[in-house]
Amino acid sequence: MFRCFNQQIMKTILKMSAVVAVFLLSSCTTIIQDEVAVKRTLGKLNKDVYHAGFRVFNPFISTMIRVPINTINLEINVGLPSKEGLTVQSDISILYKIKTSEVHNILRYTGLDYQSVLILPVFRSASADVCSQFDAKDMHSAKRATIEIRIRERMMEVLENKGFIIEAVLLKSIVLPQGLSRSIEEKLQSEQEAQRMEFLKDRERKEAERKVLQAEGDKNSKIIAAEGVKQILELEAQGRANAIKIEAEANAKANDMLDKSLTPTILKFKQIDAFKSLSTSPNTKTIITDGKTPLIGLPSDGK
Repeated sequence: MFRCFNQQIMKTILKMSAVVAVFLLSSCTTIIQDEVAVKRTLGKLNKDVYHAGFRVFNPFISTMIRVPINTINLEINVGLPSKEGLTVQSDISILYKIKTSEVHNILRYTGLDYQSVLILPVFRSASADVCSQFDAKDMHSAKRATIEIRIRERMMEVLENKGFIIEAVLLKSIVLPQGLSRSIEEKLQSEQEAQRMEFLKDRERKEAERKVLQAEGDKNSKIIAAEGVKQILELEAQGRANAIKIEAEANAKANDMLDKSLTPTILKFKQIDAFKSLSTSPNTKTIITDGKTPLIGLPSDGK
């Protein structure tokens, strides 16, 4: 009987240990690195924000509400209105995160369903306001980045004070209306053809300019060559003129020297010598003198 009593006590102790273990396990939680937690006790939120680590609480009267603080990618597919009144379908990523210091206020005034209650309505309003200022084709061009930035700025005007940071709004997979897509493709083809024709015109213009430059170069080369020939001829003519001048000056100098060297005696001697040469000539001749020139040594008529 005593043995049965001991067994009953052991069972009771084991049951109590199990209850205590369950209680202890249910009153402990671990907050991971990418989240924070706020304790709610008897329906009232505690202002303290618990960061990553091991936490203990009373599971009968308290709960730990976990909130992610890493960047969240909210993906949606919506139709965006354009300036022309068209609807452009697009897959959109809204990258946002929660300010750690504002987690208590978010849970108090917005709740855990903040995406559908706050972020999506604000996005739809901001995207409608911004996209209605642009043409549909702008959402498919380089202006898409401008549209993304403006939508994010409009969202931040509302959400920043509520504890949210919108990191980026990304428009993806833009689907334009079928008729508009065809018009844009035709316009792009026309622009490409115009660019090709402009390229051909530019190439022909450059070729013409090259030929003009080549002709101008050939002309300048011929002019330079002609100038060279002209200069050569001028130099040759100048050389000949200088030679003639030098020769004339030499002759004049020689004549001057000769004139100075001919005395009256020598001249008379030369006359006599000339008459003597004439007298020995077999030809008939008549010598006319002034009567003063001596005829010394002239031969007689043969007698």
